[in-house]
Amino acid sequence: MNNDQRVEILSEQELGLTITRLASQVMESVKDIGDLVLLGIPTRGVHLSRVLAKELESLSGKAIAQGILDPTFHRDDLIRVGTRMVEPTELPTSVEGRQVVLVDDVIFTGRTVRAALEALQAWGRPQKVLLLVMVDRGHREVPIQPDFCGRQVPTRRTENIELRLSKIDDEEGVFLLQG
Repeated sequence: MNNDQRVEILSEQELGLTITRLASQVMESVKDIGDLVLLGIPTRGVHLSRVLAKELESLSGKAIAQGILDPTFHRDDLIRVGTRMVEPTELPTSVEGRQVVLVDDVIFTGRTVRAALEALQAWGRPQKVLLLVMVDRGHREVPIQPDFCGRQVPTRRTENIELRLSKIDDEEGVFLLQG
C-alpha cells in the first residue's frame, strides 16, 4: 500500500494526549480504582489496554489489574470475518463484583464487543462493564456504544483504521487506510 492511501488521524503527540484524557475519564467514572480491571480485546485492544494501564497507574499511583479477553469463540460472524490465532484469555483476578473496562482499538459493527460481553459472562458477574475504544468508525450492526472514545471517524466500509503503537510498530499514531 502506498503512502497516499494512508491518512494520519492522530499523530504520536495527539495519541498520547488522547490516552491521558481517556485514562482521566476512566478514573472519574469508577468508584474505587482498586476494583478496576482492564481487559484488552485482541489484538490491538490488548496493547492499548497495557498502555492505558500504565497511564492509569501514573495518574493514580496504584497498580491496575490488566488482562486479555478473547471473544473469538463467541462471535456470530466468524464465516464473514475469518479467524486469526486465538489469544488465550488471561484474567489477572476474578471479575466478580469488579468494575471492568473492555478495551479495543476500533469499534465498527459492534459484533466483537457483543461477543466479548458474552465471553465475559463465562468468567463471572462484574459489578459494572464499560467500553473504551480509541476510534469509533460507525457502521454499527448491534446497539452497542462506547463509554469512552478517543475519536469518532466516519468511514466507508471499504476503509480501515489502524492504531500503531511504538512497542510493536516502531511508530505511534492512528491512521485511516483507504482502499
